Amino acid sequence: MSADDEFRFRPKPGRIRADTPKAGKAKSFLSQAKKIARQHSNGPSRSSARSSQRSSTSPGMKGGKAIGSAKSPGLKRGRGAAFVRARTLSGGWKHSTPGMRRVVVKTRYVQGAGKNGKSAAHLRYIQRDGTSRDGERGQLYSATEDRADGAAFVERGADDRHQFRFIVSPEDAADLTDLTAHTRDLMSQIETDLGTKLDWVAVNHHNTGHPHVHVIVRGKDELGENLVINGDYLANGIRERASELTTLELGPVTEIEQSRKLSAEIDQDRFTRIDRAMTEEAEGRVLDLRHEPADPKHQFNRTLSLRRLAKLEKMGLATEHASGVWELSERMEPALRELGERGDIIRNMHKALKADGLERDPMTFQIHDAAPEVPIVGRVVDKYLTDELGENLTVVVDGIDGRTHHLAGIDPARVADARIGSVVEIGPAETASRPSDRTIATIAEVGVYRPSRHLEQARFEGRVPGGDYEGYVDAHVRRLEALRRAGIAERIDADQWRIPEDFENRAAAYDAGRNRQANIRVLSAARLESQIGADGATWLDRRLVSAEASDLVPSGFGQQVRDAMDRRREHHIEQGDATRGLNGGALYRRNLLATLREREITRIGTEMAASKALPFRAATDGGGVTGKFTGTVQLSSGKFAVVEQSHEFTLVPWRPVIDRQLGREVSGIVQGGSVSWQLGRSRGLAL
Repeated sequence: MSADDEFRFRPKPGRIRADTPKAGKAKSFLSQAKKIARQHSNGPSRSSARSSQRSSTSPGMKGGKAIGSAKSPGLKRGRGAAFVRARTLSGGWKHSTPGMRRVVVKTRYVQGAGKNGKSAAHLRYIQRDGTSRDGERGQLYSATEDRADGAAFVERGADDRHQFRFIVSPEDAADLTDLTAHTRDLMSQIETDLGTKLDWVAVNHHNTGHPHVHVIVRGKDELGENLVINGDYLANGIRERASELTTLELGPVTEIEQSRKLSAEIDQDRFTRIDRAMTEEAEGRVLDLRHEPADPKHQFNRTLSLRRLAKLEKMGLATEHASGVWELSERMEPALRELGERGDIIRNMHKALKADGLERDPMTFQIHDAAPEVPIVGRVVDKYLTDELGENLTVVVDGIDGRTHHLAGIDPARVADARIGSVVEIGPAETASRPSDRTIATIAEVGVYRPSRHLEQARFEGRVPGGDYEGYVDAHVRRLEALRRAGIAERIDADQWRIPEDFENRAAAYDAGRNRQANIRVLSAARLESQIGADGATWLDRRLVSAEASDLVPSGFGQQVRDAMDRRREHHIEQGDATRGLNGGALYRRNLLATLREREITRIGTEMAASKALPFRAATDGGGVTGKFTGTVQLSSGKFAVVEQSHEFTLVPWRPVIDRQLGREVSGIVQGGSVSWQLGRSRGLAL
């Protein structure tokens, strides 16, 4: 054999294969459809089914079920995935196709809604006065009840992991025959799509230009498992079902009707569908409308755009560089959205004032983005949800300064006692230092805080309720850890923390920056008119005694307060609690406020004694009070706590700290119109 034969190339025939590994053959349409169906299926895939079969005999069994296996259909992908799959295979969502009626659906997923009163607060405010068609209180209904029990619904969902909230707003809701029946049909269709019965309640709102529905759904399915809904279904499925039902009742939207709706948006001070279409069509914010299309529909759209651009040009949000060539401002969308929100706020303020029979100049409206720097005193004109899917409130206050104030995002707990007509003071966020910060600064030596030394001192003094000294000191360490992340404190080691000389001030400033909630104080829960003839110590009396009127503007609510003070002064003269002075004023009896307070407490206590079948005992200044805290009562003189014993009860001034002791035994000492409560196991620990 020659050398050439040794290195000769000898091809070895074999079966034909693809050049790239794992390429496989082209998949048919049926194979692709099956793959998509498996990806969106409610049931487990073949591979997961095999793995669950293998795990059924593995040591991971617990109570006959594999740990981590799905307990109900749709848990992995979420219920409604089958509907999403069908739309994927059929070409996408249909709610935006020509002829379909527009419906806006807002959804929110709320964790732990049954805790801390979130669900109850939300239900309370979506049923507030003025939301129904006739201006009365909104009526809660369900799938089977025209008057649903909101308290029972809240109780059923107290332990639910989450809650769903929907706002369904058909564009043509005013033309629907029955919005309640429409909502029930929609929820029935949703139950069919999700494959489970839902526990839900709803309220119809007619207090805006577009009637809409608030729907609250418990986070449990009919089997009692956590209700998990497919994200695509929440985003589009509910909207499509609502659009289908609206279109079925009212018929498809005609071109004339659609043209009329779009034409109505030309002069609106908000971000419209015309603006959105122009934004999408523009290239680098430049819109070229020089060429007139031959299609009548496109001609109409071009006309709409040109008329809208003329409006935007006056607002400084669009510029025409050449005939038909426009540039959209980069701040067009945010400016129009902000303008739309402000317009909604002003309309709400006008409506609230009108419902109270008041008229105010819009120039006096003041919209606050944060807590006011200067305290505002005035009458609550309206309270409503800032975000209709949340719990925080917006408060409209008719101030004694002649302005009408709008403050949003307020914790409902802060205004729980403030009803419509109540007089409140809203000021800057509290900046007082925390007791824990003062303790840390006191314990620290040469700028170093030691938890071990703090623990020794706490045990020596023995003033920690419950005797949990380690937990007490750990709470201070956790506070320092939070301040360390803010750059205020420094951790040297496990038992040493370095704090600055101005530690308390910097910690208070840090809290003020994080806590943007306004500080709200209810000056009088009673309306101004009811204070004039009241037998208690009212807010008007406190102003009369102080003789301060410089902050009362002689217009609006300020003038009303001036008039009410004059009438209250005459009332005291008639009752013998004051005498007319030489200069037209009045001389009030000594300790007027205390006398009025005691007079009202005695009257209310006597009335309550008849219903409680217990004798009433008035608390004396400097005396002790002991018994079970059973509730509160709101008087003209303020809010009072009811403390009962087996043989009598008494009324004492209320303080927020006692709310946590409802139904428990309490004790305290009455001092100067207030109570020093002694709470906890350790005696002498006054709060």
